Amino acid sequence: MEVRELTTIPEMLEQFSTIQFLYPNMTIERYEAFLKDMIPKSYKQAAVFEDNVCVGLTGFWFGTKLWTGKYIEIDNFIVHPDHRQKGIGTIISDYIDNKAKELECTCIVLDAFTGNFPAHKFYYNLGYVPRGFHFIKTIDENGFS
Repeated sequence: MEVRELTTIPEMLEQFSTIQFLYPNMTIERYEAFLKDMIPKSYKQAAVFEDNVCVGLTGFWFGTKLWTGKYIEIDNFIVHPDHRQKGIGTIISDYIDNKAKELECTCIVLDAFTGNFPAHKFYYNLGYVPRGFHFIKTIDENGFS
């Protein structure tokens, strides 16, 4: 298996079918529009390939906040359903860990929906712990993917 860092819209669009495992109603046009907004704001993806087929990926952002200093935020951690329990999630996580160290980050942050218990277990096993609540106030429910 090989990990590749995706930094361009064409590279990311090639992996659209993987994104659809998490967002089945996402259109490629909407995905591309989001990427055009996100990439200039430090968005990248780490993707795992097996025989040149994407079997998992995560988006990530690099930034600085007052409470953390430099940090990486994981965004949309996806492993192809046919390839789960093969260590792909750990490969992605290790890549992000190394990227955070390379960028001299103090931490890695992520959101996991409250009812997504398998994700909670996965993240706990990787050393993540809840630090607080991520509150949202919905302005336009139709805008969600």
